[in-house]
Amino acid sequence: MDYIRIQSIDNPLFKSMHDLMKTIFPKEEVLAFEKWAGPLEDPSIHVYVAVHEGEVVGTTEYRYYPGMQVAMTDFTIVGRPGLGAGRFLMRNRSRDLERLAQQSGTDPIGMFAEIYNPTLAEYEFGGVYPMNPFVRREVLSHIGYMRIDFPYVHPSWEEDGAAVGGLDLCFLPQDENRTELDASLVVAFLTEYYSALPNKPDEWHAMVEGLKGQSKLALKPL
Repeated sequence: MDYIRIQSIDNPLFKSMHDLMKTIFPKEEVLAFEKWAGPLEDPSIHVYVAVHEGEVVGTTEYRYYPGMQVAMTDFTIVGRPGLGAGRFLMRNRSRDLERLAQQSGTDPIGMFAEIYNPTLAEYEFGGVYPMNPFVRREVLSHIGYMRIDFPYVHPSWEEDGAAVGGLDLCFLPQDENRTELDASLVVAFLTEYYSALPNKPDEWHAMVEGLKGQSKLALKPL
């Protein structure tokens, strides 16, 4: 299996990746094909595919913010079970993030991710069982992700200003004994991460304002 970076929408592997995204995720979670041109060319955004015998069988996107000492996993997709694509992506991503942290001379404190709440998700996720929200949540819990304790919404990637729910903002702490995060870190992260979407819903703005009034946010088990 090969771990290949995608840096252009003209790469034939990108169409396979985007088709996989549309199969797995609801439409409000998928940026339109042509709008990927800029993000793919951004050196700080890392988009990789797992290629098995010429087929894209998984993909992941992530980034590292040296100023905040945190990473973000935008998404991870396992397109075919039984190949070990999930672990392959996780191990390669971890090594790459370690490299990025070393290059920046920083020590990461952890990694954010948006994780579906299976009791709220009403979607089939392409019928691929590793992507079932119950399965994914348990796997991510085993890895060490924890739920940041506040009600979460995010702006739709369809850029229509709608609020998207059904997910939790979670964090994988480098120190497994960590039980809370500074609310200011979460605000800074969300503000930076969603700066790419200028049309944000009122619910998102209200959520961020509410976080600004807090000091600490608890990390809870998934």
